Amino acid sequence: MQTAAIAVPAPEPSATLLVVDDDRDIRQLLASSLEARGYRVETASNARDMDRVLARMAVDLVILDIMMPGEDGLSACRRIARSDGPEIIFLSALGEEPDRILGLEVGAGHYLTKPCSPREVLATVRAALRRRGGAPATESHSYSFEGWRIDLDAHELFDPNGVLVGLTDGEFAVLRVFIERPRRVLSREALLAAARGPDSDAYDRAIDVQVSRLRRKLGPGGDEIIRTVRNEGYLFVPRVTRA
Repeated sequence: MQTAAIAVPAPEPSATLLVVDDDRDIRQLLASSLEARGYRVETASNARDMDRVLARMAVDLVILDIMMPGEDGLSACRRIARSDGPEIIFLSALGEEPDRILGLEVGAGHYLTKPCSPREVLATVRAALRRRGGAPATESHSYSFEGWRIDLDAHELFDPNGVLVGLTDGEFAVLRVFIERPRRVLSREALLAAARGPDSDAYDRAIDVQVSRLRRKLGPGGDEIIRTVRNEGYLFVPRVTRA
């Protein structure tokens, strides 16, 4: 009996977001929620990693924590604002009025206080992108890994010989999550939330089925491309580069 393919939510207009927070759980929750709405999401645990992401790709909006090891969010925001960088949303546990005023004064367009719901973050992201003019950065969404090439816009996967590989919607949705978050251990729950949406009631074994099918389609090396991490989830091993 065939397992039904995972449905993919209708994407919103593409934009690239960067979540900067030293709390891994918050980064993962926000990334999963926003990716489920069609956004491309990068993450960083501190200002130094944030700078590395901004140096290698165009980013439309940064969701930035304030209290982080090393350079704090206020200082990082000042630098971004001076360089006419992407729109900034502060997401911080510092919720007093002076904190919010200071955050806006250093260059943020919006200030959210933790804890807040993913829906509130999503609404603020939409508002911030509209404020910026609604024109996300123009960039290629074609990537390569170990000779394979994937076009996220066209939903096409080509093997190292240039042959188009047929994928179901569910398989492509899961592969997309791996491509956008390579070399990280992803739990079944995180994969399911990113591929189908955080409110999905599907069971996590559906992810196992999709991963198994993906491995077969990736050929004899499929088990090494998508590696099982015992008791934790899956790891997409290859380095992913823009094609």
